[in-house]
Amino acid sequence: MLKVGLTGGIASGKTVVGEMFVELGAHLIQADSISHELMQPGQSVYYEVVAHFGREILNSDGTVNRAKLAEAAFGKAPSTSASRIEELNRIVHPFVIRRQEDWMEEVGRQDSQAIAIVEAALILEAHATKSFDRLIVVTCGDEQRIARFAARHKLDLDAARKEVARRMAAQLPEAEKIKAADYVIDNSGSLDHTREQVQQVWGKLRPSR
Repeated sequence: MLKVGLTGGIASGKTVVGEMFVELGAHLIQADSISHELMQPGQSVYYEVVAHFGREILNSDGTVNRAKLAEAAFGKAPSTSASRIEELNRIVHPFVIRRQEDWMEEVGRQDSQAIAIVEAALILEAHATKSFDRLIVVTCGDEQRIARFAARHKLDLDAARKEVARRMAAQLPEAEKIKAADYVIDNSGSLDHTREQVQQVWGKLRPSR
C-alpha cells in the first residue's frame, strides 16, 4: 500500500483534488472530518478543548461552534505573543494523527495495493510527514484563495483577505510546502487543468503498486 499526504494552504482546493483522486480509485480520509468527530461531546478531545478555550466556544446544545473556536484559536494568548492555534493543535493533532494511521493500516489490510490519501492542511506543521510515502501539495493564486474563502464563508473580499492572511500566518509559507512536496498540483486554472495534473500524478503513483 502507498500512503500519500495531500496538503496545501487554506482554500487552495485540497478537497476538490482529493475527490478527483477518489474518482481514479484512491482511498481518502480528511483530517478535518476526523477533528470534527473528535470534538463531539463525549470525546476526550472535546473536554480538553473546552477546558482550554472556555464554554464561550460552545453552541447552546453543548456542541463546539467551529467559527467561535477558530476566532479564539487564531487570536493571541493572554500571556504570550503566540497564536493560540498552536495550543489547539497540541491538543488535537496527536489524536488526529493516530486516527489517520489506524485508518491507513485498515485500508492496507483490506487491499495491499491500495493508495491511501490523507487530506490535511497541517501535515508539515504537525511534523507528520514520516507517516507518508509521498506528499502532494496543492497550490493556487492569492486572489483565488481569497475569493474562494469569501464565497465559502459568505464574507466580503476585504474581510476574507484579512482572515486568510491571519490563518496563513499560522501555517508554513507555501514555498516551504512546495520544497517538501514530491508532487505539486497547481489549482489556479480550470478544473480540467487541475484534473489533468491529478491524472499525471496518479499515473506516477500507480506504477509502483
